[in-house]
Amino acid sequence: KFQSVEEKVTNAAVAATGTINYDVLTQAVLNYTSDAAANWTLNIRGDGSNSLNSIMDTGESITIAHIVKQGSSAYYNNAVTIDGSSITPEYQGGSAPTAGNASSLDVYSYTIIKTGDATFTALASQTQFA
Repeated sequence: KFQSVEEKVTNAAVAATGTINYDVLTQAVLNYTSDAAANWTLNIRGDGSNSLNSIMDTGESITIAHIVKQGSSAYYNNAVTIDGSSITPEYQGGSAPTAGNASSLDVYSYTIIKTGDATFTALASQTQFA
């Protein structure tokens, strides 16, 4: 029986902008604690030395969360890559976000399913917490 699950959280006192490397071997939750400065690309990988493709077997999945603090000007995750290759996530509700949510925390959740060699399905959502 599981009583609870602990997940590794990385708190980063930086602003979301540019390309953000999300290293799944390092954390399950990446928490950006400074206001986002621009739209960003999230690159999901194993870490700087290992691709996600190399650490997952076909038929496995991994779920991650990226928390982004928003100021009065809100931005959003406008592109996702896995191991540097562009993917199009399937978003909850059927549409990718086109904006962030001002003065709140936006949480992006991704479930990545490996369906073949270097082939992934990504299920995604953006949730506002204020």
